[in-house]
Amino acid sequence: MKSRETIVGGNWKMNTTLAGAPVLAEGVARAVPGGVSVAVFPPFPFLLPVRDALARAGAAGRVALGAQDAYFEPKGAFTGEVSLDMLRECGVTLVLAGHSERRHVLGESDELVGRKASAILAAGMRCVLCIGETLAERESGRTQGVNERQLRAGLRGVGPSNAERLVIAYEPVWAIGTGKAATPTDAREAHGHIRSVLGELLGGTAAERTPIMYGGSVTAANAASLMAQPDVDGALVGGASLKVDEFSAICAAAAG
Repeated sequence: MKSRETIVGGNWKMNTTLAGAPVLAEGVARAVPGGVSVAVFPPFPFLLPVRDALARAGAAGRVALGAQDAYFEPKGAFTGEVSLDMLRECGVTLVLAGHSERRHVLGESDELVGRKASAILAAGMRCVLCIGETLAERESGRTQGVNERQLRAGLRGVGPSNAERLVIAYEPVWAIGTGKAATPTDAREAHGHIRSVLGELLGGTAAERTPIMYGGSVTAANAASLMAQPDVDGALVGGASLKVDEFSAICAAAAG
């Protein structure tokens, strides 16, 4: 039986509206079951109304407010960026770093992702470090090597002392938004290798306690089989997180 925390995150990406985001947040807060940690990651402009919506629903502290990205510098001439202190003032407690769309659409390097991850943890917030291979990398047999490279770069300078705030999200790029999820076997193999690398980097105790989420076309139909795998500790959900019924069903599957 798993002793680690099980986490389901709803990454809304560049979706929702000022009117719709709080409605979605309240719906999620009222529908998700107990027994699983839940977080939502709205677009930056909607963080405050979503925070207030979660409070109205009595979910403050039960459904965490997350941010989709952050910059590693505390302040300065960085037009368009958002600092961790700014996010904290909005009620954010966890932040994504290195989501595949940041890496492959917006060109973030392993080094930049690592600086962001270190800054998030140093700020006392939870970091969800995202890693994963492209289809070409997978077809050429480089899945484990890519995941290991991104993991080592993302955790450079991170030690066991702040690992308790670390979450890993394995999200194969070829499965994101495509409707093609990894099989339970795919997920088990990738997550098992990730945990072994975590053991090298952080020590066995920290590695065993670190949740590893799966992300990539997670639905209510496949969530249970994916999260039944021994090293799959939840899900980072994209499109399905925009539908209360679908997202709450995924959370129920995670809760067991």
